[in-house]
Order: sequence, then structure tokens, then C-alpha cells
Amino acid sequence: MIVRMLGPADATLYRSLRLRALREHPDAFTSSYAEDREQPVEAAAQRLAAHPFWGAYRHAELYGFVGLERELRAKNRHKATVMGMYVAPEAAGQGVARALLAALVAHARANGVESLLLTVTEGNDRARRLYEAAGFRSFGVEPDAIRVAGQRYAKNHMHLDLSRAP
Repeated sequence: MIVRMLGPADATLYRSLRLRALREHPDAFTSSYAEDREQPVEAAAQRLAAHPFWGAYRHAELYGFVGLERELRAKNRHKATVMGMYVAPEAAGQGVARALLAALVAHARANGVESLLLTVTEGNDRARRLYEAAGFRSFGVEPDAIRVAGQRYAKNHMHLDLSRAP
């Protein structure tokens, strides 16, 4: 497995795996499959150009990805949000998510991010345990954060303080 930054040239593979993620796990993402499938591959290329994303590859196949969105305003530029973590089920349990998250955290630290935020859907215990193992701590649960097919889902808000030495 190779973990590396993604760029616009990876847009086709990224878009395909992202659509799979949105279709298979609609409660895990704020984006929806129905909306994103209408977007052209150029939209995926723009997303990869606008934000740092990492992908986990085995040979030429993309198995997972995660992105980082940094705050731009002066008062909260010390913060960034982990977005869009996904690992294909056939690669689960092989350390892919852990490696993707480690690459993201290393990049965030190297670029002066002091506070990492993320949300995880309540009930997704595997993801929550991954984030807790990386040092993230819950600071609250947002009830009714998203709705999928009429069902309400809460989101657990988590934080990792990068201002302390690793």
C-alpha cells in the first residue's frame, strides 16, 4: 500500500471511489450520492486542487482517501477539519485508515495547524475508535445533524490538539 497526496490527475479514480462511499454509507457523509453523481469529473479535480487529500493505493487501485480543509480567516486559521474519510471494505482492517490519518496529521502539524476537528456519525464505533486512538476527543454530539431518507442522524464532534508535542 502506498499513501500519497492526490491531485487533479487522480480525479477520475477519486470520484469513482467517492461515489461508492456516498452510495454505500449515506449516513457517514454530509454530501449525497444523488447530488454528487450529477457533478462532472472536473468538479472532483477542482476539489483535489483546492484542498490537500491523501489516497491509499495498491498498485493502480485507489482504496481510500481523506481530506483536510483549513480555515482561512485570521482568527481561526489555526484550525482545520478532517473531511471525507473512506476506506473500501475490501481494504478494511489493513491499517489503511490509520495510515491516511497519520499522513494528514503529519501534514497539518508541518503546516502550523494547531487544532484538528472532525465529525463522526453516532453509532459508527469503528471510526470513533480510530479517531480516539489517534488522540481525538469528543466535545459534544449534535442531534439531528443530517437526515438521510427521512432518518435523523447525530454527529459526534471530535478535536485533536496539535499544539502539544506528539
